[in-house]
Amino acid sequence: MLHSPRIALLLTLGISLEPSRSAAEGKAAGYDVFPGENIQQALDKAGLDPINKVVKVHAGLYEPKAKGQALVWFHRGHNGVHLEAVGEVTLTAANAELSDPGSPPYPAVVNHVVYFGDGVTGKTILQGFRIVGANHFVTDGLPEIEPSTSLKRNLFFYADGGAIKIFGNSSPILRGLEIEDNYASPCAGGISVQQQAAPEGPELAPVRIENCLFRRNRSQITGAAVDLLPGSSAVISNCLFVANVANLGVNYISENKTQPEFTNSAPLTVFPTSRAVVQNCTFTGNRNGVEDLGRQSVYQKCIFWRNDVGGAFYGGERYDLHVEDQAEVSGCFFGGPVIDRRGVVSKLNNLFNAPDPKFDSQYKATGPEYETAGLRSVRIRANQASE
Repeated sequence: MLHSPRIALLLTLGISLEPSRSAAEGKAAGYDVFPGENIQQALDKAGLDPINKVVKVHAGLYEPKAKGQALVWFHRGHNGVHLEAVGEVTLTAANAELSDPGSPPYPAVVNHVVYFGDGVTGKTILQGFRIVGANHFVTDGLPEIEPSTSLKRNLFFYADGGAIKIFGNSSPILRGLEIEDNYASPCAGGISVQQQAAPEGPELAPVRIENCLFRRNRSQITGAAVDLLPGSSAVISNCLFVANVANLGVNYISENKTQPEFTNSAPLTVFPTSRAVVQNCTFTGNRNGVEDLGRQSVYQKCIFWRNDVGGAFYGGERYDLHVEDQAEVSGCFFGGPVIDRRGVVSKLNNLFNAPDPKFDSQYKATGPEYETAGLRSVRIRANQASE
């Protein structure tokens, strides 16, 4: 692992990457990281620590110090670690000093900002960060972020999930994140979930995505904000999806060149054999809402409003929800079209042609009909509240 002279000096002096101490309790309480220091080194220390599993990252901007696959990565050796932001903390894929201004990915220098690999359970938490700057930088070079030798790595492992990639038997909790202004190709500028179960192993636990903001994320093909690749599952609750756009270019991964799939995709794409449980989420101002090709997904008390953004590579009618197979949909409000060829979306348990939600500055619906629906309490900074 490469370190800057400043980081090497800090490590020599034992500053900040050693456990912080509680004066009242007289024992170690966790690890602290400050701007200019190395988050990964603190994570590695916490992973080895049997007691202190909390890493607190203090206010500031944290950028890659070298080109590679990720800025920060978790694998089974980090299971149970809590990585928490203290104050306004931004993690970015970009470092203009390391990037060629003439290259398409400029100024990004890592594939993913944060990576979660095999053996990470729901005991592992990422909380409170703003994650930005991914721009389809792709390398398979060092440092190696996934030590498992049994899992198949393909294009989607390296290229999908500009902000966050989740891979293998991995089910972390992502909480209170602002994921914005990320781009990936082929899919998922925001979060890509690519779970892989062991042969004849137990069913994988879902990834939990709670109280998060997805804003202005983009992808060349599908899942601008989140994609659940085949065999994956996630519970997404109290999240806001706004101004996310997929289909910005040709679908170069399809075997059907004359009629490729995923030409009219959405911020959230659920692939076949995958499952999403989406609760109290708001989708507004995106290019479409949710594209669900999966199995037995659930949508409860969600708001879909004006997901009619254009400007992508392919045409097609905008929609709020596209359900290809079976799904349970209840208590949802739709301001735009619903594509439901099997007729599984009840017109009795949901409201079509919904009235204006009258969003406030935090995108909470103030219309009386929306008392229990949509976003409840995601904090949006004042300078980000208006489009």
